[in-house]
Amino acid sequence: MSGGLVALLDDVAAIAKIAASSIDDIGAAAAKAGTKAVGVVVDDAAVTPRYVAGFLPQRELPIIWRIARGSLRNKLLFILPTALLLSQFLPWAIAPILMLGGAYLCYEGAEKLYEAVGGHHDEQSDQPVLLSSEAHEEQMIAGAIRTDFILSAEIMAISLAEVATEGFVSRTLILIVVAFAITLLVYGVVGLIVKMDDIGLRLANGANGASQALGRGLVKAMPIILSALSIIGTVAMLWVGGHIILAGLETFGFGELAHALHEDAVAAGHAVPAAHGLVEWLVETLGSGAAGLLIGAPIVALMHVLPKKQKH
Repeated sequence: MSGGLVALLDDVAAIAKIAASSIDDIGAAAAKAGTKAVGVVVDDAAVTPRYVAGFLPQRELPIIWRIARGSLRNKLLFILPTALLLSQFLPWAIAPILMLGGAYLCYEGAEKLYEAVGGHHDEQSDQPVLLSSEAHEEQMIAGAIRTDFILSAEIMAISLAEVATEGFVSRTLILIVVAFAITLLVYGVVGLIVKMDDIGLRLANGANGASQALGRGLVKAMPIILSALSIIGTVAMLWVGGHIILAGLETFGFGELAHALHEDAVAAGHAVPAAHGLVEWLVETLGSGAAGLLIGAPIVALMHVLPKKQKH
């Protein structure tokens, strides 16, 4: 009897070791997959703060929390099942779907640039809406979740490509870990960014002279940082959207633009050996952003410029 119990305990211990090893493997694979998507993660973190600009301080974190929940819902309920099913049965359909999402990002980025340069405003603002009103809050949250959907799809697609050789169950578990980790990272950083001025005020009102100086510096810097993040967010939409389109074209055998951009980036990097990696990244990023603008600008013209001309 005792021998059977010992054997059973040995079996349980062996199963536990296998399970622990599997968890470690899933964690390592998730970390690797998430790292590959870090560029899009930066874009997501840069884009989101502009959606809470102008709200009362006490509403900022609740709004970010709602956007984070929407982002996680997007990843787990819509993007993950779709990506897994497509990768299993229709792998060829992933690229064109991502390209459609990329075109939407190009349009969003070009639209923001059009509004900033031309002094145009969103047509929805023709109806006065208070910045602190519930209607405006719902509108901004919906817009943030909509944009996040595209960026989340890109993050999950990049992660999926990194674990494509894993079994279906392992693939699913890894992508679930990535979804939670990326959402926590992005919206944790966003929450820290938007509350930095409040942290600065508390430090400025403290008793320590050094903390007071740091607090005043944070308060003064935050408008500049938020303005810079708004610009970075717009550029990021063009960059990521353009990159998705170029990568998609390459998938379908039209890789001339992507190859030319890569060769130019490599050549520029070799011209500056001391900062080879940085220069190469900058050239590829600027090239993808330019491609995004070229794709987004005609869509903006179709959606905004031409209809206004027809009215006149």
